[in-house]
Amino acid sequence: MRYTEAKEHTQGRLHELFADPYHAFRNNADERQLHIRIMLHLLVARPMQRGHLTLRVIHGWQNGVFDPEALHNADYPLTCVEDLEAAMHAFRAATASGRDFPSDGASLLAEPLARALAKAEAKGENVDISTRTIPARWPAFEGGLTLYTFFKMYHRLVYGEDDTYRCAHCLTSQGMRELHEFHLEEGEFAVVIPPGPDYKSEDSVLVMHESQLVPMAKLLLESIPLLENF
Repeated sequence: MRYTEAKEHTQGRLHELFADPYHAFRNNADERQLHIRIMLHLLVARPMQRGHLTLRVIHGWQNGVFDPEALHNADYPLTCVEDLEAAMHAFRAATASGRDFPSDGASLLAEPLARALAKAEAKGENVDISTRTIPARWPAFEGGLTLYTFFKMYHRLVYGEDDTYRCAHCLTSQGMRELHEFHLEEGEFAVVIPPGPDYKSEDSVLVMHESQLVPMAKLLLESIPLLENF
């Protein structure tokens, strides 16, 4: 098992601002609304203003389904909240007309999983059917722990999570990334960012299920102007 590929419940960027980020966003936390605004300013507004933020809308899983091939995504450059609203309208229009949701394919899990399995088999590793099909067993092959960590993040964004905040570090094809995951009354989303000083020069990704486009547009419209002069 490649334990160095990912680590969950870690300290990340928000630990530079908050004494205890894991409690800062709970409903009973003091100054909760202020914490949310500061977090959005740091993780969403600033990379958006720099042109380093991509919106990734996921869809396809429903009714307990979590097959990698069923998870699809549509990516959008995010330079302002209006870009998120445009994505929201695109999904609304698809629903209204009965068309399929916008999709860039099944590249989030299915394709990298197939590549990782092929690489393992090329090395002579015996990858049985249960290892292929049970996500909890993916860490048995190289790249599998990274895939499993992202799988769990996508699963929680689709089906919900009790913890209001989670942070993980994960080695990706672009290098190490911090996964900041939020499950708030106002909206559920994750932000995948480069660590350390690379945060200012490399791209971040704002990830959410299609059902969260409306509440997230509302949250960002209410929050970002409050700190835009700071």
